[in-house]
Amino acid sequence: MTNGNPTEGSLRLSPSGPDGSVAQAKAQPSTLPLTAAETSAESPWPLHVLSEKLKAHIERAPAAWIEGQVIELNRRSNMCFLTLRDVNAEVSLSLTVFSTVLDRLSMPLERGSRVVAQLKPDFWVKTGRLSMQTRDIRPVGLGDLLARIERLRRLLAGEGLFSLQRKRALPLLPHRIGLITGRDSDAMKDVLQNASRRWPAVEFEIREVAVQGGSCVAQVSAALAELDALEEVDVIIIARGGGALEDLLPFSSEELVRAVAAATTPVVSAIGHEADRPLLDEVADLRASTPTDAAKRVVPDVAEELQRIRQARSSLERAVSTLVGREAERLAQLRSRPSLARPEGMIDVREADVERLRERAHRSAASAVSRQSDGIRHLRAQVRALSPQKTLDRGYAVVQLHDGTVVREATSVEPGDQVQIRVAEGAFSAEVTMGGDDPGDDYFD
Repeated sequence: MTNGNPTEGSLRLSPSGPDGSVAQAKAQPSTLPLTAAETSAESPWPLHVLSEKLKAHIERAPAAWIEGQVIELNRRSNMCFLTLRDVNAEVSLSLTVFSTVLDRLSMPLERGSRVVAQLKPDFWVKTGRLSMQTRDIRPVGLGDLLARIERLRRLLAGEGLFSLQRKRALPLLPHRIGLITGRDSDAMKDVLQNASRRWPAVEFEIREVAVQGGSCVAQVSAALAELDALEEVDVIIIARGGGALEDLLPFSSEELVRAVAAATTPVVSAIGHEADRPLLDEVADLRASTPTDAAKRVVPDVAEELQRIRQARSSLERAVSTLVGREAERLAQLRSRPSLARPEGMIDVREADVERLRERAHRSAASAVSRQSDGIRHLRAQVRALSPQKTLDRGYAVVQLHDGTVVREATSVEPGDQVQIRVAEGAFSAEVTMGGDDPGDDYFD
């Protein structure tokens, strides 16, 4: 006990107290310890002091509203004694209710009813007994439960726990499946039988837990954490058969929903039937309508997979056959081409081209030579036509002096000069006998 704080159990004497404790406190000698921490074997408190301090301490606690399920109900005249159990844990509490409080209820309480109650703790000094006085009690109806679940649904959805982006895809073929279900339940049998029928090699890691009642949430959460920690577990199925809304309430527990959201292994929810929709369905990576549906969703059907393999093999064979046939046809077309069927034909064609070009070159050269020969003959004829010999052939003569100079003017010679006269055929000498007068053009007229 510390520093005389009443809330921490270090009870201190006060000048007043319930049930006439004022007179008793005044009658106590001043040598009594002021706090519980100061008491000892040599200086103890009287029992009534401790009881009074406990009562005063407990009465300062405010009234609280709690929720639970009625598991025991014992009514005696004007009093009723109830035992409530927590809906999510193995915790129970005894209550004392006056009959007047129960009489205000429209329907009598029964065992198994879910209620909310306003409690105020009370300590009986004479007997040292703590009792929980019930000031008000109200049954929780189906509508209240649904409204509460809906409020929680909106809260968790606002946090993004139901978002599609955070959901993980299931493995195509899990090597080991974690299964959380009831002990020897039909849901477990449905999952095992259907999964084994679809894929005989499938393996399970099973955790049998309570699937309703106060311990359900704790056991399912613990089993989930255990399976999530196993590396060989690829997917986890939480399965339960159908039931009343009250039986399925643990699967809408905020604690369980957050545990599933925090798991790193994909989780499949298979709770109840198609119409049942606990919050676990919203946060799970996959919702299955029934445990049987969960088995079909988690493992593939070996018959279907074998059929797909056969179809894929057939498609592959057709594709390969088509490819080989097409390539064989292309090869046949290539082989049927003249260049491959008779490769020397390419040389023959080139040889023919060379021969043709050679003949063409010969013809061109012969034609050019003939043409140039004709040109030469024509030029030769022109040259010959312009040559002095042709002039001489027409009867003209060439007169040259003794030094070979051609006489072009008559005045260039004198009488007595010797000249050489060349005619068309031959030449002879002559002597000039007459002076050179220019006869002019009349000579040729």
